[in-house]
This record gives sequence, C-alpha cells and structure tokens, in this order.
Amino acid sequence: MVITIARQYGSGGRAIGRALAESLRIPFYDKELLNIAAKESGVSPEIFEKYDEKASNSLLYALSMGAAATIDSEYGMSPMVSMNDRIYMIQHDVIKKVAEQPCVIVGRCADHVLADRKDCIKLFIYADIEKRIKYAVDVHKVPKEKARSVINRVDKTRANYYNYYSDTKWGDPNNYNLCINSGELGASKCVDLIVYYLRMRGMI
Repeated sequence: MVITIARQYGSGGRAIGRALAESLRIPFYDKELLNIAAKESGVSPEIFEKYDEKASNSLLYALSMGAAATIDSEYGMSPMVSMNDRIYMIQHDVIKKVAEQPCVIVGRCADHVLADRKDCIKLFIYADIEKRIKYAVDVHKVPKEKARSVINRVDKTRANYYNYYSDTKWGDPNNYNLCINSGELGASKCVDLIVYYLRMRGMI
C-alpha cells in the first residue's frame, strides 16, 4: 500500500501526511525525495530544491520515450531536455523505487507516477482560504499581508506542475480516492478519518 497526498498550500497536507505515516509506522517522503534523488543522480540538492514541483516550458518528449530509459542512460542530461524535465524524470524513478515498500508520499505527481498501482490510495487535502491564511501565518511564518498572494502563487505552481506532467487535473475530485477538508476537521481527525477509510477498504 502506498498513500499519495496532493494538497493546497496552507491546508496542512504535509503535517497530515507525516502524522499518518507515524500512525501507520511506514516511511514518509516529502523533501526526503529530493535528497534521495540528488544522491542517486549526482545532481546537486540545491538544483532539486530550485526546480521542485515546477513545470517546464519545454515539451516533455523524453517521457514519451520512457522516463526510466532516459534516466538510466544519462539521468536526463541530454541538452534537448530542460532542467525541469530532468528533475521530474529523476524523481519519477525515485518515487517508483520508494513505493516498492509501504509509504506516504506528498506531492510531486506521485499519484500519477503510481497510477498503475491498485494499492495506491490517492488523497487531496484542502481547506477554505481563511483557514489556509491562518495556517500560512502561524506555521509557515508568512507575513499576514502577503499570505493570500503566497497561497495563490504556490497553488498555481503546483497545479501547473501537476497538469503539465500528468494527464489529469490537479484538485479534480475525480482523480482522488478521498478529498478531505482539513479546515473542518484539523490534522488529528484527518488522520483518524484516513485510517478509518483504509480499514474500510481492507488496506490495513
């Protein structure tokens, strides 16, 4: 079983994912994926951080030829492939690798990468804008006067990334097994709900 979490900025999706992984006693991957990908590819961690969850302006023709083949040969270092695409392709293989064991993965099109897995549970975490503003200010330390614009910018970046590299739309409820309003429940009850859902599905 692998659980993927897509999330709106300020919804607490990352915190929910980590708490869920701890509850299920399975590994949690968010920024951790960047470190693994950097180590395995030899590409600087700073490069992964810079291009993390950002869409390319180029055509992703390399994936049409098979991401794994491109990565295994030169880790996508063909001059005809953008840095964004190289980073995506490297992470693509890392996600496949870590998903060989039960885990929770946040973002990075993991639900799309693992779309062929019948044991992949796809979650989307969202909340109303006022709750997200408060979370951004309290947790991420975003200045209150900038919180709304930061939320809109990050969500747009995540949506562009997902929509570019997948064949589905970020945030569309049809793409997920379960969509949860974290602003109504809070992180702890969100975890309880997800665990209950997994039990109902016979996953745990």
